[in-house]
Amino acid sequence: MGTHHHPINDTAALKDAARTQLIDRGEQWTEMRATVFEALATFDSPASAYDIAEEVSRRRGKRVAANSVYRILDLFVGANLARRVESANAYVANEHPGCLHDCIFLICDQCGKATHIDDDRLTAEVRDVASKAGFKAARPVIEVRGRCGECER
Repeated sequence: MGTHHHPINDTAALKDAARTQLIDRGEQWTEMRATVFEALATFDSPASAYDIAEEVSRRRGKRVAANSVYRILDLFVGANLARRVESANAYVANEHPGCLHDCIFLICDQCGKATHIDDDRLTAEVRDVASKAGFKAARPVIEVRGRCGECER
């Protein structure tokens, strides 16, 4: 499979897809998990657990600890509902949770936006190079830093 992009642009549809994905993995879709996912999906750029905890606290009207959000985010990453931007220690909602790919992020150093793209040929090559070096790549993450088209204008 080559490069492709297939986001779910409707927030309600994205939430439904995330809930289905989590339940299919045998996990519960609790009110807290739903609120964390909804908050995560509202950010235009990668959000830290602290950013998300602040938004969830605002929505719930009571303080939510970042540690609780970290645990949920770890679950979301494992269930393919969220992606972790390693260099920023931040997260983005996965726009297609039913589809599993290695991560390639294009991260703008000016505005902070991260665009997730899929290119299975490129990541397969990374896995192949790792394998030839005697290394089994469990989860390749490629992050390309620079300036997005909007900031470049």
